[in-house]
Amino acid sequence: GPRGGGIAERDGVMHRIDILEGTLAKAFGCLGGYIAASSDIIDAVRSYAPGFIFTTSLPPAICSAATAAIRHLKASSWERERHQDRAARVKAILTAAGLPVMSSDTHIVPLFVGDPERCKRASDILLEEHSIYIQPINYPTVAKGTERLRITPSPYHDDALIDRLAEALVQVWERLELPLREKSLAAE
Repeated sequence: GPRGGGIAERDGVMHRIDILEGTLAKAFGCLGGYIAASSDIIDAVRSYAPGFIFTTSLPPAICSAATAAIRHLKASSWERERHQDRAARVKAILTAAGLPVMSSDTHIVPLFVGDPERCKRASDILLEEHSIYIQPINYPTVAKGTERLRITPSPYHDDALIDRLAEALVQVWERLELPLREKSLAAE
């Protein structure tokens, strides 16, 4: 959304949401998470949610850092616009290279692999030989036979890094004899 409120803000349905939850560990660069809701819901969560009971509050420095990040990202559109631009560029470059980019309406760029062992191996090769870390996603997170690599570009990935990523992925795909775009469409 225009102020970083996510899909609900983007789609104009914030007024229909009873509970907002999120992480402070990604875009905000901190740790922890939050929920925003009515006082009755918040009280119920404090009293009954297993993930909340017997935990401690975040340190004040982390809360301050999260507050500063939230204030900045609410006012600045550069990061959101650049993030979307980088995701679109990664999708376009990888698709042009013949890699099996699966459809995604988010900034996440999934690459179809279709085999758990080769998915893990692809991730390992990328890290060991190219110093690129990409998370392999296997069952039970996704259905068996739809294993994939999950690429998450950031606003700070420049064109040279994206091009290097594409080159490394093409090498890995060739080495592991992974299917290119034509064979990946069935998994979408």
